[in-house]
Amino acid sequence: MYWQVDRGGPEARLNSAEVRPDWLFPQEGAPAADVPAGWQAVFVDYLFVAYTTGTAFSPTHALPLTVRAQLLMMLESAISLVTIIVVAARAINILGS
Repeated sequence: MYWQVDRGGPEARLNSAEVRPDWLFPQEGAPAADVPAGWQAVFVDYLFVAYTTGTAFSPTHALPLTVRAQLLMMLESAISLVTIIVVAARAINILGS
């Protein structure tokens, strides 16, 4: 979902549309000498943001810059937390029987 939302989506990024970013990646704030020339976030970068948000329940890699990005990350964390609670509750119920 992050891949589809940020900067107008993959097509807009491919066409170099000037759209404000929803996430700030560390590479965008790093010195030019530390980042490959022309670096842009690719699908794996967004996948990593989703993975770390779902497992750590917090932004750990890229910072959300817009309300839309913040709400998406909050929703993902809430879904992950509810899933863990349901699985734990089911395990406790099975052990108690």
